[in-house]
Amino acid sequence: MTKIMVVDDEPDLLEVVKLILESDGYQVVTASGGQEALNKIEKEKPDLVLLDIIMPKMDGWEVFSRIKSNPKTHDIPVIMLTAKDQRIDKLIGLHVVRVDDYITKPFGRAELLERIKRVLQEKHKVAH
Repeated sequence: MTKIMVVDDEPDLLEVVKLILESDGYQVVTASGGQEALNKIEKEKPDLVLLDIIMPKMDGWEVFSRIKSNPKTHDIPVIMLTAKDQRIDKLIGLHVVRVDDYITKPFGRAELLERIKRVLQEKHKVAH
């Protein structure tokens, strides 16, 4: 079963995304902050991380950087899931920082699932 980690400091959003993913057959692990996410990623070895950018203490860019600089986790695909919807934010995320995808809030269930499947297929990890 494909395991996805969802990292967001908004409990309601964490719960909604978890329900969407579980209803589509994914195993879901959640974290409400950057340090918690990094600790769980090493232990849980998710197939993909959905990562919020704007979080207290450690933002999503820092979490992304640490995931990619760790030899044990650098190959895990990361999709940013964020309210930062300016075109420049998206361009920086996709072309400078090189995240695997960038989804802006609010998003629809179908869009979220489709983009997760596409990233997993690109990484040669077939969902389900």
